[in-house]
Order: sequence, then C-alpha cells, then structure tokens
Amino acid sequence: MDTSKIKNFWGAQKSAKISDQSVQMTLIIVGAVVLLALAGGYAVFQMMPPSGNVVSVQGNSQIKAIPDLVTVYFSVETKGTDAKDAKDKNAEIVDAVVTNLVKAGFERADIVTENFNVYPEYSWMNSQQKILDYKATHNIRVEMPTSESDKIGDAIDAGVDGGALISYINFELTVAKQNEYKALAFKQAAEDATIKAQALASGVGKKLGKLVSISSNEFYYQPWRMYSNDAMASGGAEAKAAATTIQPGEQDVNAQVSVSYKIV
Repeated sequence: MDTSKIKNFWGAQKSAKISDQSVQMTLIIVGAVVLLALAGGYAVFQMMPPSGNVVSVQGNSQIKAIPDLVTVYFSVETKGTDAKDAKDKNAEIVDAVVTNLVKAGFERADIVTENFNVYPEYSWMNSQQKILDYKATHNIRVEMPTSESDKIGDAIDAGVDGGALISYINFELTVAKQNEYKALAFKQAAEDATIKAQALASGVGKKLGKLVSISSNEFYYQPWRMYSNDAMASGGAEAKAAATTIQPGEQDVNAQVSVSYKIV
C-alpha cells in the first residue's frame, strides 16, 4: 500500500475539516453581530418617539418668588512669608469674625465657610519666576431670615470689626423654598406644554392621544444681590446703607419642559 497516498488523503480530510470549522465559526460570529445590531436598532427604535402623528412642544413658566433669606458674604485675606504663616494669620481673623458674630446673636450653625485657599504669589524677575509671598483667602457667609433683616447691620459690624471685608449681600431662597417654587414652576410649565400641544393638534383636526415623552429642560433661579463691593474695600458704611434702603421684592423663577404626544 502506498503510505504517501494515505497520508495525503488524511491530510486533505483534516484540512477540509478545519476549513469547515472556520466557515462555521465565521458564520456564528457574523450571525451574532447581526443579532446584536438588530437588537440595538430595536432598542433605539423603542426609545425614539414615532416619527409620524406626534406633536412635540416646549412648555414655559415664570412665577414670582419672594426671598426668605438674607446672606452676608465676608472675605478674609492675609499674606505671609510661607503657607503656614499666611494660614495662621487668616485663622486668627476668622476666629475673631466668628466670635463677634456669635456675640451679636447669630447661631454658629448660620456661619458657613464658602471656601478656603492658600497659594503662592509670583513675580517675574530677569525672566525667572519668583515667589513673592503666600496668600490665604477664606470666604464665609452668615444667614438670617428676611424677617430679621434688621440684623444685617449687626452682621456687617461684627465682620468688619473682626477684620473681614464685605464681599456682597444677597436676597436668596432657602433650599425648602427653592424646592417649593421648583415643583410649582415645572407643574405650570407642563400645563403650558399641554395647552400648546392641544392647540396644535386641534389646528390640524386632531386630538391629543397618549403621552410619548416628557423631560425637564431648565429651572432657573439666581440670588438677588442688594449690595456688591467689587473694589473689596471694607465697605461697612456703604453695605449698611444699602441694607437699610433696599427691601426684597418679587423676583422671577423660570422653568421649561419638553413634551411629546401622539395625535389621533
């Protein structure tokens, strides 16, 4: 028997088997890719609203809000030969400010640190950067209800006497009031969107059907500044004068939503 022919025969069979396996594996991979693509496409299709017989609108609301909080912002700035020196000098002034505020009748919980930072100050000499000194900044705020706005002058005196600068004074909303106005603003924005959608559907002889999607786009609220000291001077007298002449008034709170409905 010719052994070489036998070897060639079995070699050919083995190669054919490997080739068949490769083809099968390729088909399996291609099938899996196609299934994944179909599944992904179906998922995207399910997430997207139908392109036909759908009306999409934006609803807006603007409501009037009365601030229920007055906030006085202080800034304490110190310089030192190194970071520790600047920090220690700053801490001494902040302690004095906090002590004065507590003595003036403010609760310790109403005195809040906004931020604290220590960093080197540089200058350029002979094309080289050189550290001049270190600067520490500490921003704190003290809060009081608008019903106690007559205490603004006491807060200003306490801060300035302790060595702080007046940055600005705001009328603001407490977190509870923000949430209250936010809920109302979004409710009214959604109602506005529904009215618009109904009008559009009616205009083309249709009626609103099932809600397809709704999403909140924006809620806008910004504190209302009664005093700002951009020059960063102590500004105690000016700040007190502003506090006694400016009273909180109604301010706008805005919200926006996007809504899609089927029309039938």
